[in-house]
Amino acid sequence: MADPRTVAPATSILLTLGLICFAEPGFAQQPDSSASAEALKKLSIEQLMNLEVTSVSRRPERLAQAASAIQVITQQDIRRSGASSLPEALRLVTNLQVAQVNSRDWAISARGFNSTTANKLLVLIDGRTVYTPLYSGVFWDVQDVPLGDVDRIEVISGPGATLWGANAVNGVINVITKRARETQGLVVSGGGGTELRGFGTTRYGGALGSHVNYRIYGKGWAREPSVLPGGQDATDDWHMEQAGFRLDWDASTINQVTMQGDLYNGRISQATAGDIAVSGGNVVAKWSHTVSANSAVTAQLYYDRTNRNIPGTFGEDLDIYDVDLQHATRLGARHDVVWGLGYRLINDRVANSALLAFLPPHVTRQWFTGFVQDEIALIPDRLHVALGTKVEHNDYTGYEIQPSGRVSWRLSPSGTLWAAVARALRTPSRIDRELFFPGQPPYLIAGGPGFHSEEELAYELGYRHQRGALALSVATFYSRYHGLRSVEQVNPPTPSPAVIANGQYGESYGAEVTADYLITKGWRVRAGHTELRIHIWPNPGSTDTTRGASESQTPDRQFFLFSSLDLPAHLRLDAGMRAIDDITRQQVPGYAELNAKLTWQPTPQLDLSLVGQNLLHDRHAEFGAPATRREIERGVYGLVEWRF
Repeated sequence: MADPRTVAPATSILLTLGLICFAEPGFAQQPDSSASAEALKKLSIEQLMNLEVTSVSRRPERLAQAASAIQVITQQDIRRSGASSLPEALRLVTNLQVAQVNSRDWAISARGFNSTTANKLLVLIDGRTVYTPLYSGVFWDVQDVPLGDVDRIEVISGPGATLWGANAVNGVINVITKRARETQGLVVSGGGGTELRGFGTTRYGGALGSHVNYRIYGKGWAREPSVLPGGQDATDDWHMEQAGFRLDWDASTINQVTMQGDLYNGRISQATAGDIAVSGGNVVAKWSHTVSANSAVTAQLYYDRTNRNIPGTFGEDLDIYDVDLQHATRLGARHDVVWGLGYRLINDRVANSALLAFLPPHVTRQWFTGFVQDEIALIPDRLHVALGTKVEHNDYTGYEIQPSGRVSWRLSPSGTLWAAVARALRTPSRIDRELFFPGQPPYLIAGGPGFHSEEELAYELGYRHQRGALALSVATFYSRYHGLRSVEQVNPPTPSPAVIANGQYGESYGAEVTADYLITKGWRVRAGHTELRIHIWPNPGSTDTTRGASESQTPDRQFFLFSSLDLPAHLRLDAGMRAIDDITRQQVPGYAELNAKLTWQPTPQLDLSLVGQNLLHDRHAEFGAPATRREIERGVYGLVEWRF
């Protein structure tokens, strides 16, 4: 059997050669726009604040006027950072808590409640929700897109449930990729190093006539394992291969159609039992129709298939079917209304083990959703109020309502004050209702048949300022939570069986500050600081004494500083420093780390880069209890990218 350490790099090379062979002639086409001289120039702060975002109100609006704690990571930010995966790119967002757990696992959340099964953050990739109904969270090891294809990543900290639905409790991550016409020509990149052992990506974009553009890609990579606290190999090295396509058809000036999809397959080592196997694929179709200058309709449907087999623990085959319809229209001179309907069907099959079980092992669940929001211009270009609600029906708890209100007041040409109040819900998952441990009776822990939605009532107040070369944003928040997950004794003081219930409540509060400053035309710095406090208590009568130990694994504060500097001789130097406070509940000490990337561009078509990650320590821990903790080692890799 082939050594997995050589399979992934070899596969990357085969994917590269295969796509080159199947690409039609015509390398003299327009080069990849993401790498063109125009796209690589540094945007002014004013241009950055004028970027259009869609995640706050599901329609385009200026970043500077959005009534939300939103940050945008552009393609240039990603490109210059040296990030090699989506979770690494999310480290650029200063209002997220991002911790690498081991070689493949990440704990990512907004405004606390972080864990490897974090369930209060909604993640979308081109409108496709990427989560498992097992725990309403994300398996980050299989969420990947070619980072060169990403147009921007919009990140909201705070509720987004009115428009995006359940589980958009503490934040929304919206990954938006480029249209195919913006990625024409051939791009080949590859490299390798110490921790990121080997990787390669090939993308080709072309045209089928004057109205249809497409791109295809293939990529693969292999990563070294993390280490145990004593320095021994943790046996969690892994490799994965992925391929995909996108096709955009501009059928007319008022109709646009997009189809895209991905396939992936990977193997992950584990110390006991066999390798973890992951595979899956998705296909998305979207139609946009402009009814008039003041009205537009979009419809999207997708199918998502995921497979995960963890020997000795569980296996899952999950199919998701999703349909979404949205209509945005202007009513009169003051009302911008957006409304929509949605339907989702999941078919989930779990292979149980002696360790744990989901009962019943096979379920089919449905969600029906509808939302409406009206943004009212009380004083045009000065004072706007947005009122809306989402109504959702799920098979666990029936009908749920999630209203919100937002106010945006432009105090001056350079300053905007905003405020928001919202109710958001985290609906039950299979782990809440149907998990049993161990996998056979007598059970120590059992799912709670009466588990209902966790509820958040959030209040936010923020200010955004932009003038000249400086942009500053401050967001403060206070949230109250009811019905947080607990583990209750059925027959106290008998410890088992324990049942999952809604026996805790809590609060969180804090502030997020970000600043962006263009020191010179070729030197930009960004900084961000977050202060966060979370307190969780048992409800009267609850037997849970953990005070949210499994829910609240978040540092009290974190600080980020990023620098992007253009040097003579076609050199670019980028560096990012993060200082993270300790995680008290896990006894994870605070740490500071530095990433850096040096790039030489001898010709417009060629980039040569050297990337260093976690440069300040040989290894360090970021997350995990002492008994199971892994440490992340310093890594260095080289990257070559050709554009034809």
